[in-house]
Amino acid sequence: MGQNPWIRIVSPLPGPKAQAVLAVDRQHVSPSYSRPYPLVAEKAEGMVVTDVDGNSFLDFSAGIASCSTGRCHPRVVKAIQEQSAQLIHLSGTDFYYPQLSALAQKLAAIAPGSSEKRVYFGNSGTEAIEAALKLARYATGRHKFIAFYGSFHGRTLGALSLTASKPVQRRGFGPLLEGVTHVPYPYCYRCPNRPAEGGCHPACLRVIEEQLFKTTLSPDEVAAIVFEPIQGEGGYIVPPPEFFQELKQLSARYGILLIADEVQSGMGRTGKMFAVEHFGIEPDIIAVAKGIASGLPLGAIVARAELMYWPPGSHASTFGGNPVSCAAALETIRLIEEELMQNAAETGRYLLESVRKLMTRCSAIGDVRGLGLMMGIELVKDRASKEKAGAWRDLAVQRCFEKGLLILGCGENTLRLMPPLIVNRAQADVAVEILEDVLSTIPRP
Repeated sequence: MGQNPWIRIVSPLPGPKAQAVLAVDRQHVSPSYSRPYPLVAEKAEGMVVTDVDGNSFLDFSAGIASCSTGRCHPRVVKAIQEQSAQLIHLSGTDFYYPQLSALAQKLAAIAPGSSEKRVYFGNSGTEAIEAALKLARYATGRHKFIAFYGSFHGRTLGALSLTASKPVQRRGFGPLLEGVTHVPYPYCYRCPNRPAEGGCHPACLRVIEEQLFKTTLSPDEVAAIVFEPIQGEGGYIVPPPEFFQELKQLSARYGILLIADEVQSGMGRTGKMFAVEHFGIEPDIIAVAKGIASGLPLGAIVARAELMYWPPGSHASTFGGNPVSCAAALETIRLIEEELMQNAAETGRYLLESVRKLMTRCSAIGDVRGLGLMMGIELVKDRASKEKAGAWRDLAVQRCFEKGLLILGCGENTLRLMPPLIVNRAQADVAVEILEDVLSTIPRP
């Protein structure tokens, strides 16, 4: 593999300074965090993260899709510095400041659909989901929810009740929120009834109405169906367009709200501001976070205005919509609209084509899927049987780190590529070259 200006490994991984930090971390930090490899960051710029020992890495993780404009984008940094010199905190729960109102106006304007919108601010994706659940209950007078197997919506109690991606996330925390029912998510690569490439079996899409509503759940008790337009932690799974049309028709028939969790898929990542725009539907409530503020803590729900009529004091957050985070978000959205959303679409297509070409040379790749810069590479031991290669995936993530590429896994056996939206073709080529080198050397049984 040739040299490139983004990767520089100068010490063993982890290096001596990193090892010292890891020792303190092991003693004092909660063991509940899941760290796939020992990266100890010191600074970052653009597409590059540098650790405490001077090793530099090409970033294809973006802080779990949070650093949408890249690491420390100068325009975002300037917005943060200027705002923090004027007003760091006031609490939008009790007072007014222009940054919060301006960001609400902007989010309402860019949200899909023609209906008027209102916005509530929190600090994270899981807080956005909690707010969406409460609003759905308040607006409908109903108390039950439908979510999907493989979904990840957060780890607080209500959000965790929707989450169904890994047992470890739920084990030991029950009983969870009453009234959540999970159903299968359209996973075309592993659908046993899929007739052909591009085909879609309707039974998978109509299971809610034809089975669930006829056996165990009354639709007039369901406040909302919560879904990820592209399932994130579940494996970067892209459903067929029919799935979204069926959801919209079903929700209209029974007066059920649709809550789109765009925490990972939103803010330009898929080549459109929100992933649901690829499929032509308008959710009733959209949850956003991660890439909204280039790494600063901020979450929000954008809802149809007619739904958000809850009274003062019914839901609020001390730090939600913090002025500094709002300033970062406004600049982030400007950058996304000016150039980065288009780059996500164009470079995303190039990267997808490159990985699909790699698939022809690498038998461990069973499926490649995604939209824009949200891409999953599913590893299998055998393409005919589609046996999941979870251990290979974990090894690939570790070896990519050792070669200077930061990626993460998702699902049981999928690699996810979610670089900052500033990524260019040369950087995509380096990532694919490292992936090929790693996947070609994974030991076979």
